[in-house]
Amino acid sequence: MKKLTLFTFIMFAVAAPLYAQQGDLATFGIALGAGLAIAIAALGGGIGQGIAVSAALEGIARNPNASDKIFTPMIVGLALIESLVIYGLVIAFILQGKI
Repeated sequence: MKKLTLFTFIMFAVAAPLYAQQGDLATFGIALGAGLAIAIAALGGGIGQGIAVSAALEGIARNPNASDKIFTPMIVGLALIESLVIYGLVIAFILQGKI
């Protein structure tokens, strides 16, 4: 519970400049939002890809005859995970363009 409270406090402290109406704080908030968008997307994508590849390799190791049935869906899943990371990059570029 303490971790959740600390995380909530940090998010409110980071989000406060996003509501600034003028000056450098508004620019800082948009830049911070762009950085957080790509950072969180890359972190989540990396963790998701690691878990997916780990599970697929474990499945192939347990049953080598099923490698063709496991490999193709794994590649499709990795492509979908990567598309979400690219979506975060697009959001970061859009926010960067507002500065």
